[in-house]
Amino acid sequence: MKLEKIFILVGVSFFLLFTSGCGYNTLVAQQQNVKAKWANVEAQLQRRADLVPNLVKAAQMAGIQEQEVFGQIAEARSRLLNATQAAPSEEKTPEQRQAVIEAANSFGGTIGRLLMLQEQYPQLRSNELFLKTQDELAGTENRIAVARTDYNNAVREYNTSLNQFPTVITAKLFGFKEEPYFQAQEGAQSAPSLPDPNTMRKNQK
Repeated sequence: MKLEKIFILVGVSFFLLFTSGCGYNTLVAQQQNVKAKWANVEAQLQRRADLVPNLVKAAQMAGIQEQEVFGQIAEARSRLLNATQAAPSEEKTPEQRQAVIEAANSFGGTIGRLLMLQEQYPQLRSNELFLKTQDELAGTENRIAVARTDYNNAVREYNTSLNQFPTVITAKLFGFKEEPYFQAQEGAQSAPSLPDPNTMRKNQK
């Protein structure tokens, strides 16, 4: 009986030494850091999603009839909220985080189209609700940029450890997966385009 206990203790000790020496604890710590940074990203994305309906409301109250744009915004916002609410931030898989990233990029593109309405409808420039919400949204976009950078730095550190030897062996044994970077979608640097309102009105008649 004593011999059996000795073998168990030796086995446990060997396991602890193996996992520690092969970076298991490091991977766990870095993975938790990724999750924490991701939670900050989702918090800012939620704030953005809460602000945008105020912009739409202000535009509609000003008599703006860009139903195509409003429909795209509603659809993109719904997709983002569904992706973020699929699971708590700390429990999301890399695949679920990737889905949120794609939805956030899509939503960001529709916001650009909404903001460009000011160029075609000057009355929006004097709409207090629109301008106030736009300023808050600009601040939120800055927060998203900071949170995204912090998240990507945490992902880089984690993914680098994940692919280094001998940590890569531990990662495969315990099922650690690479985390996705939060990268802007292709063409995000280009200004969005809106249909000419006069042409739309003619088509609606």
